[in-house]
Amino acid sequence: MTQSTTERPISRTDHQCAEKARILWFLPTHGDGHYLGTTKGGRHVDIHYLKQIAQSVDQLGYYGVLLPTGRSCEDSWVVASALAPLTQRLRFLVAVRPGLQSPSVAARMTSTLDRISQGRLLINVVTGGDPVENRGDGVFLDHDERYEVTREFLDVYQGLLRGETVNHHGKHLNIEDGKLLFPPAQTPHPPLYFGGSSASAIEVAATTIDKYLTWGEPPAQVAEKVATVREAAQKAGREVTFGIRLHVIVRETDEQAWAAADKLIEHLDDETIAAAQKVFSRMDSVGQSRMRDLHNGQRDKLEISPNLWAGVGLVRGGAGTALVGSPATIIERIREYMAIGIDTFIFSGYPHLEEAWRFGELVLPHLPLDHEVPDAPTSVNTGPFGETIANHERPSR
Repeated sequence: MTQSTTERPISRTDHQCAEKARILWFLPTHGDGHYLGTTKGGRHVDIHYLKQIAQSVDQLGYYGVLLPTGRSCEDSWVVASALAPLTQRLRFLVAVRPGLQSPSVAARMTSTLDRISQGRLLINVVTGGDPVENRGDGVFLDHDERYEVTREFLDVYQGLLRGETVNHHGKHLNIEDGKLLFPPAQTPHPPLYFGGSSASAIEVAATTIDKYLTWGEPPAQVAEKVATVREAAQKAGREVTFGIRLHVIVRETDEQAWAAADKLIEHLDDETIAAAQKVFSRMDSVGQSRMRDLHNGQRDKLEISPNLWAGVGLVRGGAGTALVGSPATIIERIREYMAIGIDTFIFSGYPHLEEAWRFGELVLPHLPLDHEVPDAPTSVNTGPFGETIANHERPSR
């Protein structure tokens, strides 16, 4: 595949296995806390807290951050615009919403934020899977029609970002002499990320996007999905790369990590789980159905694959599984996904600030990464690294 953006391809040992990985974190613009499904231990999320997370993951060497989208979240474009000048290397994965945005307006927003951030923008193409929320946003299309809109949107959007004058007369969109006067920093445009498990979604992925994302299903299921998308892309004369969205609970030992997983849902009652599952059942997202089928709202069988825990999905929509274990265990599980062809991992944890530091210190430096992780100096002359012993002696490595 001819690389369509300035984002470098990740090296591979063969056609499937990813040799190196890119690790992103998550900005919890929809809320954060110590426990799921309760106000107990909840944390106020404002721009100051989001800045702490963004600057921490930038310092630790994460590749970027995902910003969620939807009515349960702060607006991702506004938040990314506020945080881009406060970070140095961090990339921002921000959503465009076919059907909610004009492709021309989305192209201008994309170009502007890409230039403001000096080429640190990644684009997440989100079609939307909740009919109730969609109607609240003025979208009354069914599942397959929304993916028709997505395909037309991307044809216009990508053409504009490439510098073309676009005339498009389709089933859902009509554009006459569309132009983008100021190009994005990345050539021809920021990389396009996209997820969707239905046949309609896979067709869009195979023919238009750069990186296909899946939620954290067991490796065997992910392998099947990757093979399906890869085959569809090959038939279209293209190559698509792959990423996965997971939570993570890492502690120094496996036992401590599983205890932290149990603690995360210790205040979660059955009524709250039932209410959440009722909301998920109304959605027409195939991916959300697959997430729900991993646990069926039951607490008793949440380890659905070795060290893959579905407890988050009892009440959280979208990504509902977490890798749980010691650093060595987490690395082993990540390598299993890399063997399938996953080269990009988008993690999160609770609370997001502390878990970003845990993963960043315990796991990130020991992974085969495609991006640089800063090595903090340990000399007393260049600043603290570990607490000074007895106010006198610097600790050795």
